Amino acid sequence: MLAESASLLNIDVVILDSGDYTPAKQIVVPRTAEKAHIDGSFTDPAKIRELAKKVDVLTVEIEHVDVGVLEEIESSVPLGIHPSPSTIRIVQDKFLQKQHLKASGVPVSEFLPVERTVESIQSAIDKLGLPLMLKSRTLAYDGRGNFVIHDPSQIDQALIALKDRPLYAEKWVPFINEIAVMVVRDTKGETTSYPAVETVHKENVCHLVFAPLRSRDPAVPHRAKQVAEAAVKTFQGAGIFGVEMFLMQDGSIYVNEIAPRPHNSGHYTIEGCETSQYENHLRAILSLPLGSTALKVPSTAMLNVLGASSNHQEIFDFTNFAVTVPGTTIHLYGKAECRKGRKMGHVTVVAQNDAELRSRLRPLLERIPGGSSIAELDRYAPLPPSKGHSHHHPLVGIIMGSDSDLPIMLPAAHILDSFNIPYELTIVSAHRTPDRLVEYSKSAASRGLRVVIAGAGGAAHLPGMVAAMTALPVVGVPVKGSSLDGVDSLHSIVQMPRGIPVATVAINNGTNAGLLAVRILSAGIPDLINDMEKYLKNLETEVMTKVDRLEEIGWEAYEVKK
Repeated sequence: MLAESASLLNIDVVILDSGDYTPAKQIVVPRTAEKAHIDGSFTDPAKIRELAKKVDVLTVEIEHVDVGVLEEIESSVPLGIHPSPSTIRIVQDKFLQKQHLKASGVPVSEFLPVERTVESIQSAIDKLGLPLMLKSRTLAYDGRGNFVIHDPSQIDQALIALKDRPLYAEKWVPFINEIAVMVVRDTKGETTSYPAVETVHKENVCHLVFAPLRSRDPAVPHRAKQVAEAAVKTFQGAGIFGVEMFLMQDGSIYVNEIAPRPHNSGHYTIEGCETSQYENHLRAILSLPLGSTALKVPSTAMLNVLGASSNHQEIFDFTNFAVTVPGTTIHLYGKAECRKGRKMGHVTVVAQNDAELRSRLRPLLERIPGGSSIAELDRYAPLPPSKGHSHHHPLVGIIMGSDSDLPIMLPAAHILDSFNIPYELTIVSAHRTPDRLVEYSKSAASRGLRVVIAGAGGAAHLPGMVAAMTALPVVGVPVKGSSLDGVDSLHSIVQMPRGIPVATVAINNGTNAGLLAVRILSAGIPDLINDMEKYLKNLETEVMTKVDRLEEIGWEAYEVKK
């Protein structure tokens, strides 16, 4: 994928890898004999030196290289080695990486060095508790080298599974989500980051990535970027860095691991962002201006395609189906051998909103080699709710101060149903549930809502209070009360102070509130404009039918439907 981006910029790439037809070598044909790829291991000192003599800048796709050789040749490479060999040396030993991060003030969980003995690991259990995460210090990636000990009886099993590698132990972190941020830094030290994402791991391997990160706490995505950028600034060298983190229940964030290279959690950027992680890696190490890291689609996901067996046909059957799903882009890596658990490719899905994204993702999860459990499908790509229940990924929030307002708000819901717009409907009282009001309003945008419809009678504070705490458009529905015929509610909604706008509709007119929400959404979902035009055409047809009927039978015989 790095080679693909390089080819679009006419950047010559020389690749060191074992074999003549490895994935990256399939992408780039050398333009001259001097730029021919090198057949050999990326841990072979002689081959690394041979590569260094051919290039202006040297970069790595995996950190498990001979860092000693890189340190020896660093000064001989015209534009340097990125990331810095000193960074690679720290990162390739996960225990040293944790020590470095802790010493730099980066939040990490508790950890301890352990020997490869039952007694040493038992001592770590006594200090850090159970479950205990036992990890290989070196040569560990994609979950290889991790073992979760739930009971001391598993210590022998863990030692066998982790073979003869040096180990360390981490205190188990009871996270609510795994999240990640891709950070890019140029040769001058300028740093920028991509949106925070949610990552989902299956059997310790990255399975799904969702962008942008959704959270009830609107500060979490920004805080994740701050933590990630601060962590990357503690290392040397330019390029892209993948920062994996744990999100805790209280909103705090711990850094789990850092990869000084393009990363699985950033694959979505190829279709999802204005500049992919691969192009920005090239820009960074070549001292070119960094590209925009902004999302260019409202919602995107990445699904890893892993082998379920040695049968390549399972992969082809899946991708042949995936091409039928709207918004999908398939990346197969051209690996000659398929085996269980090997990354054979990935699929990126883009959509206009989270609900559409999950509906496109579900059939992919159903057919992925190896399959998906019902629990997994229902968690990450749930079916639409039954009628009368809120959607898991709503675009519109319909709220009301009391259940007595429900008959007035139902027409808004029915309008959204007719336009196939996902929504939620609930009670939020400005006066009786003030904490709920604050939490709902402040989390609305970060959860993915784009419009709030708020119905209220009497003092009708609900729409205005919501508008004061969210940047989303708010449509107020004045509800007719027991006195003043709802005029008091209407006046309360429209008399908001300067700077806190609330749109409104006629008293008790939930229908128009729903229609106004559709029109607001159409600014970002153009298909809704066509749907609204059809709706207006149907209104015209309905009226003209009445005109014809009135002329046909006369007004004395005409019956007005109530």
